[in-house]
Amino acid sequence: MTQTLTGLFDRYDDARRAVQDLEAAGVAHRDISLVANDVRGAHRDELDPAARDAGAGASIGAAVGGLGGLLAGLGLLAIPGIGPVVAAGWLAATAAGAAGGAVIGGIAGGLVGALTHAGVPEADAHVYAEGVRRGGTLVTAKVDEPLVPTARAILSDDRTVDLADRRRAYESEGWNRFDEAAPVYSAEEIEAERARFERP
Repeated sequence: MTQTLTGLFDRYDDARRAVQDLEAAGVAHRDISLVANDVRGAHRDELDPAARDAGAGASIGAAVGGLGGLLAGLGLLAIPGIGPVVAAGWLAATAAGAAGGAVIGGIAGGLVGALTHAGVPEADAHVYAEGVRRGGTLVTAKVDEPLVPTARAILSDDRTVDLADRRRAYESEGWNRFDEAAPVYSAEEIEAERARFERP
């Protein structure tokens, strides 16, 4: 039996390290997904060569199949309400309804749906999607029972966003759910959001 575990990170580098920690702990890279906001274009140098320079809507074939570790398969795509993201793994493929190697032009509201389909409570899925919209990085793993405690510790350590706190912060602004029709955050808005939640 497997469980789906998810962590939201304000810093991409923290999410990257979490992916590496999950793989080192024995979680197969095919069972890990990463979706990172890339409105600023900061992560495109890490893209799989087939996706590099292709722009939003690129093929994520390598990301779906995985190549020697999840991060080796990053591809670029667009999510309505979020904009360009770098993504790898099963969540991106599930969200797009794609099989390995398919070309994905956009994920029409698929991030929340893919998360809930994988067993993430819908209310949490909306916060995760909003977190990515505001510049965050989402790491999601399907974890076999013996590895659950280790994986849970990796995805809930001090690098991750406290989901309840973040939900309260969003709701204090009048937010109540992820809206794929909402305008994409600009690079400046993402920087302001990061500064707002920056840890000392």
